[in-house]
Amino acid sequence: MTRLILFNKPYAVLSQFTDKSNTDSPRATLSDYITEKDVYPAGRLDRDSEGLLLLTDDGRLQARISNPRFKLPKTYLVQVEGLPTDDALDKLRRGVTLKDGPTRPAQVRRVPEPAWLWPRTPPVRFRKSVPDCWLELTITEGRNRQVRRMTAAIGHPTLRLIRTRIGEWRLDGLFPGDWRALPAPRS
Repeated sequence: MTRLILFNKPYAVLSQFTDKSNTDSPRATLSDYITEKDVYPAGRLDRDSEGLLLLTDDGRLQARISNPRFKLPKTYLVQVEGLPTDDALDKLRRGVTLKDGPTRPAQVRRVPEPAWLWPRTPPVRFRKSVPDCWLELTITEGRNRQVRRMTAAIGHPTLRLIRTRIGEWRLDGLFPGDWRALPAPRS
């Protein structure tokens, strides 16, 4: 039977099971949290991003989740520097041009800081003179550091990034480092 794991990846954890860097201090990986064998990430989440990561033992399901041609929506909570104008948000809704080409249009809206949000360690740098704002952003691509590059392109760098949903799967009820296995859909 196909296995599917929902994992809340903490900040500073690599989306892989081993750290192949040549550093003197090994970095945290999925193997520090996931005890299941023979499951692999369906897509990636940067080391400095948090939130939902799906793992499976089914190659077809893995491809359906991670391949941009399937346009599976991915939703993020994004804390950005500054207060984006309606015009800036409209640019995201139309799609912005990055160095690797134009993005697909995103769904975006301002949201209050979620009451359920856990503190990040280390905390995001607070600057008294620069306000920040939370956005809910949904994309159907998955380019390298895409959300961060999109918010930077409209003049509002990302301070914190938390993926809350991939397709039908949600982060609901999982705290950083927690995971649960679900029955997987047929691929």
